[in-house]
Amino acid sequence: MIKITFPDGSVREYEAGVTGFQIAESISSRLAQDVVACGVNGETVELNRPINQDAKVVLYKFDDEEGKHAFWHTSAHLLAEALQELYPGIQFGFGPAVENGFFYDVLLPNGEMIKEGDFKQIEDKMIELARKDEPVVRKEISKADSLKFFAASGQTYKCEHIEQDLEDGSITTYTQGNFTDLCKGPHIVSTGIIKAVKLMSVAGAFWRGDATKDQMQRLYGVSFPKKKMLDEYLVVLEEAKKRDHRKIGKEMELFMFSERVGKGLPIWLPKGTDMRLRLQDMLRRIQKKYGYQEVITPNIGGKNLYQTSGHWDHYGKDSFQPIQTPEEGEEYLLKPMNCPHHCEIYANKPRSYRDLPFRCAEFGTVYRYEQSGELHGLTRVRCFTQDDAHIFCRPDQVKDEFIKVMEIIQHVFKIFNFSDESVEVQISLRDPEDTEKYIGSDEDWATAEQAIIDACAEKGMKAKTELGEAAFYGPKLDFMVKDAIGRRWQLGTIQVDYQLPQRFQLEYIGEDNAKHRPVMIHRAPFGSMERFCAVLIEHTAGHFPLWLTPDQVAILPVSEKFVEYAQQVKEYFDSQEVRSYIDDRNEKIGRKIRDNEMKHIPYMIIVGEKEQAEGTVSYRQQGGGEQGTVKFEDFAKKICEEVRQMTENS
Repeated sequence: MIKITFPDGSVREYEAGVTGFQIAESISSRLAQDVVACGVNGETVELNRPINQDAKVVLYKFDDEEGKHAFWHTSAHLLAEALQELYPGIQFGFGPAVENGFFYDVLLPNGEMIKEGDFKQIEDKMIELARKDEPVVRKEISKADSLKFFAASGQTYKCEHIEQDLEDGSITTYTQGNFTDLCKGPHIVSTGIIKAVKLMSVAGAFWRGDATKDQMQRLYGVSFPKKKMLDEYLVVLEEAKKRDHRKIGKEMELFMFSERVGKGLPIWLPKGTDMRLRLQDMLRRIQKKYGYQEVITPNIGGKNLYQTSGHWDHYGKDSFQPIQTPEEGEEYLLKPMNCPHHCEIYANKPRSYRDLPFRCAEFGTVYRYEQSGELHGLTRVRCFTQDDAHIFCRPDQVKDEFIKVMEIIQHVFKIFNFSDESVEVQISLRDPEDTEKYIGSDEDWATAEQAIIDACAEKGMKAKTELGEAAFYGPKLDFMVKDAIGRRWQLGTIQVDYQLPQRFQLEYIGEDNAKHRPVMIHRAPFGSMERFCAVLIEHTAGHFPLWLTPDQVAILPVSEKFVEYAQQVKEYFDSQEVRSYIDDRNEKIGRKIRDNEMKHIPYMIIVGEKEQAEGTVSYRQQGGGEQGTVKFEDFAKKICEEVRQMTENS
């Protein structure tokens, strides 16, 4: 008999060899119908995988992230199986599950291409195969046998993957029907529970992400265990299109991109710059209360700086190529991160234990090379500004400083109505099975990881733990927020770092008059200004808080005769710091109202003969009808009071 421990701490005994499905059946038949995968000692596996020793077990439904991953992984294989039947001679690359579905990279013979018009035929074939309820069979296979099998089926890319990446004892295949694929899993146990599929798009993708290699086609799809779930998902997608920050950003004239300037390099227009600066000012006010000092560092740095920090070894391929200085023979990089510069600021003068913690903050612009196919609006760019800060402190100060940063991030989220229920917190630790990709001693890692765990416990913050998600120099706490339509975004992050102070030989003089090494905490509540603004646009659908929105009031004269009065009103608003503009186009008032509704202006005021005679304005709120008529001075007071109430806690 073996002992199975469940997430609630309860323990049951089962015969060795029991499967996750049998465990679910022993609890309830309903649960057995709903589970799609299970976790065994932190590893997600198939429901039919035998468990032969004491284990901690979690049963995953489709609603769980791990359950979706297994479901969508099998759906990727189902897509490949359908393509294999429809396009004989097709070549397969990689086909993983991703956050919102799955994709498969393929290359059709004779230069053929899959087009959107082919999607319906492929979807129908997938459902036809799924209805056969084919079992998904896992098999361990030797390297020689796997090469022989995939060579016989003409799969060139699979053979290259086996030869270059895989070793004996680590290779498994999964088979369903007539399709077999190299795969580590996990999967669902059969295809029958896949009831609804939708191919979303097709794009180009280089084999292994290398622009020098063959270009394949990447088919993206999504699947569900019920058609109703697919229908609901498509409704959410339609809403997401309406909220697309690229569309709204253009309508509101917040930012732009230019092919001449370069791909992935956003240009902030006056209104977007105005909004972004207000965000920065808000965070500056908060940081000041916590003792941060602001700094500015160059947009380039010597290559040696990033070699010292270790970033060049770990992220050099994601950086822009070094800038050569012909006369001195020096090499510089566009700054890919701010932390090495801040280490140099700390090292600028001797430090005492009395000087710590030293907190320096910077809205620092950094540059990273992203492949053009990965670029997406403001969420994936090549140039972005981090609301970065680094705290240098004594070891005994780490937990308290970490908690203070948690408070800042929670405060920022509260301002933007990201409720506690919509925020997911993740403790990202290093992978104990693959420690070579990290720097530093086991002792330092254990201390840093425990500091984060203790801080979360002290704040009563529920956080899930993910192995292998740490930065190369230290563990971190990541904050993911769900927006108004349920999508998850990673924003704030806090990281504990014992390594950069070591690599830069940072010191302080302790009470014992001896030299000691400080600990470094990295933090960014927004993450990046670009990404945060994109999320905020889509979360609010462009209806920003009144204190933040670039234009608070649109002044609409009913005809050109009242433009002069509109200008008088605007001048008064300017004197009261109410942001407004005059829509003096030669259009009917109804058209002006509709157009300014589209621009997400919170208030519109109408001025005509009656308003001019009485020194008033008629105002209406975004999305509503006419609210009333008041003196324009009183309307300005109303706006200022609303803004004051919104910002007094920030």
